Amino acid sequence: MKYIINQYKNTDLIRTTQSAIIITGILLLTACSAPKITEKLDSVKLPENFDAQRKNSADSLQPFIPLKTETFFKDPKLEALLKKAVAKNPDYLIMQERILIANSHLKVAKLALLPSLDLALDISGTHYGKYTMDGVGNFDTNFSQNINEKQRINEDVTPNLFLGGKVSWEADIWGKLSNRKKAAQQRYFASQAGMRLLQTRLLSDVADLYFKLIALDKQAAIYDNNLKTQEKALDIVSAQRSVGKATELAVQQFNAQNNNIHAEAAELHLSIDQTEKALLTLLGELGGKIDRSSDFLSGHLEVLNQKISVDSIIHKRPDVSEAYFELLASNADAKAARAAFFPTLNLGGYAGFNSFSFNTFFDTGSFAWQILGGLTAPVFNKGQIKQEFYVSNRKQEISFLQYQNTITTAFNELSALLHRNEAFEDVLKYKLKEIDHLEIAVNVSNDLYLSGYANYLEIINAQKNKLQAELDFVDIQLRNANSQVLLYKALGGGI
Repeated sequence: MKYIINQYKNTDLIRTTQSAIIITGILLLTACSAPKITEKLDSVKLPENFDAQRKNSADSLQPFIPLKTETFFKDPKLEALLKKAVAKNPDYLIMQERILIANSHLKVAKLALLPSLDLALDISGTHYGKYTMDGVGNFDTNFSQNINEKQRINEDVTPNLFLGGKVSWEADIWGKLSNRKKAAQQRYFASQAGMRLLQTRLLSDVADLYFKLIALDKQAAIYDNNLKTQEKALDIVSAQRSVGKATELAVQQFNAQNNNIHAEAAELHLSIDQTEKALLTLLGELGGKIDRSSDFLSGHLEVLNQKISVDSIIHKRPDVSEAYFELLASNADAKAARAAFFPTLNLGGYAGFNSFSFNTFFDTGSFAWQILGGLTAPVFNKGQIKQEFYVSNRKQEISFLQYQNTITTAFNELSALLHRNEAFEDVLKYKLKEIDHLEIAVNVSNDLYLSGYANYLEIINAQKNKLQAELDFVDIQLRNANSQVLLYKALGGGI
């Protein structure tokens, strides 16, 4: 008889196991239709150097060392302003706070892989009606001869007390949680690269305004010197008029020219004030004066003379790094979205004291525990899951194209800037020669006028040409300095 009962129990256990296997198989089959993630496209291969005409051997190329502003610009006063901007610029400080937010998202994503543990204290009291299952059951239980006094139930108000711990855990079988963690991690890295990008833009803006102030100061000095020359010429013409060798027209022409220079100089000083205010805003300061050098200083030529690997330069730029990490994050998002098609295994349980009486709450008989387990697979909500996966997959392709575009833009931008910096050297050299010749022309025109071989219009024209050439020379110097700032950005910045 016992054999028959045991055989029956074994058969029942086998059937239950078989049913569980069949159900599990069905759940797994529902996930077999999970779509595939789009394979990555082949990335663009970068050339070995920026100029095909320059044949640098692979052995001569060196990895790129991140820049330092003190060695790139070589201006101590500018370096002090750059450090102040990093310490006090509001936009940069806001970005730092966003980095902390991204870091908190990463910590939460890491904790999602671990079981969750809650300590719980639940107290409730229930009055069951006489014509309810619980009410009748409690009433009958109190008449049972199989219970003792501690097991009797209060029928008026039945307490339910629980003190213990509850644990739950989602098993990361298909990598859904780990890919979410990876996505958060890569976005944290992307946010750090974004912060470096913001820092580079901030320092570049400060340097641009700083160099503009230097250029405006130099142009203001040119106007002051030109005014002295103009006043000297006016004195000569006025003296000539007094002895009948010059006309009133010549005197008025020189007066008009002087007033025009005064007006341009006044407008220039207004530009100096506005540029200073703009720079003070970037520094996060209220009013004051900007301490600056009297000339353009730079050490960027040391960078240009190096033979650096193109790949090492491009991939250390913050914009390229940010796009790359975003690409990795979108790939992890797509994998996590695909894992949603597969069954989810949840495990959990609780352990603690559970009783319907305050007197027996901490008795050993009140200790209770439970183990839970569940396998869940999507069946009728696949439309939403497919939509989420489709969007994630498309975002991954968009991130890849953006990454490719960033690399292409970075290469062409840096290649153009290298040629631009070389071209400015020749432009400045020829412009300086032009100024020297015009300086001679002004002196000669004055001498010829005094000896009667030139008229006042030739003096005015010579001085006007000299003034314009000097202003143009400073403007070219400023454009060259701006080009250096652009090169600093193109090389990835640094501090």
